[in-house]
Amino acid sequence: MTRSPSGAGVAWDDEVDDVLDRDLTAGLAYVTPAGGAVVTAVAPVGLRDREAGLVSFTTSFGFARKLDRIRHNPRVALAFHAREHGADGASASPRYVLVQGVATVRDRDERWLREVLNPQAARYLGPPREGRFWDWWLRAYYADRVAVDVRVERIVSWPDLECRGEPDVLGAPVPDAPPGPQAPPAKGAGPRVDPERAARRLARLPHRLLAFPGADGHPVVVPFVAREASPEGLALRLPAPWLPPGGRRAGVLAHAYRPHLVGLSARQHTGWLEAGADGQALYAPHTETGFRAPPNKTLLLLANGFLARRNLRQARSDSAG
Repeated sequence: MTRSPSGAGVAWDDEVDDVLDRDLTAGLAYVTPAGGAVVTAVAPVGLRDREAGLVSFTTSFGFARKLDRIRHNPRVALAFHAREHGADGASASPRYVLVQGVATVRDRDERWLREVLNPQAARYLGPPREGRFWDWWLRAYYADRVAVDVRVERIVSWPDLECRGEPDVLGAPVPDAPPGPQAPPAKGAGPRVDPERAARRLARLPHRLLAFPGADGHPVVVPFVAREASPEGLALRLPAPWLPPGGRRAGVLAHAYRPHLVGLSARQHTGWLEAGADGQALYAPHTETGFRAPPNKTLLLLANGFLARRNLRQARSDSAG
């Protein structure tokens, strides 16, 4: 097990650190109470402590279910899977980097947000809007953030973004045996969302990830290629050595983004994955969510301010109740 000199956590090399430093977005995966996984896009904005073996990100108080699930089961993963639009230019590394660890949700800290996060985020998202209106309108947006620290237990990195070739592993060894299959859902394993419609929407977005709990409970997040769709589900191709055979709950994310995260698009599913031993799988989507953010920074900031105010009102109402 490779650890930092202080023994505080896993150490990583300069190439991995460059990816963690520059990538604009990552896929965050966490485990659901039913034993599946959800994967969603976050912007870590280079938050990390290499000496302590920590990688961090922020999220909104409005995503209370996400935070509750992370608190309940803190095993999470961050997949650094896309290079475009990075800070100071994209990282030159071609590697796909999967960080697995144990998450801690921090208490709200407005000073940290103001003095650490906001200046750091400007490097990735551009300078903040300033002026009397924007200071007032975005006050809730900047306050509507909470930091999550991930104490790294393992970093798996592949030579390219398609996860081809033999991966390098830092930290805890990868379990020798794959996770066993799960029992099908009580309501049945078949699709509950139209697979052909889901396939069309996924195909429009360039970055596609699939997540499921690994043998040690940490989510595994790998890219996939969507093939044909049928009434039985979506045919997927995944990196074969990292796809355990059998059936299991799994989450899907497809997304696109532009510089400074202006003009976001995302589609998410939870569902049932049936996989063989050859990297071929059939995915039956059970739930579907998605959004498109306006490709205009002014409209995006107006929307962010509105949503943040709503999120904070809901969070205060929940805490009061």
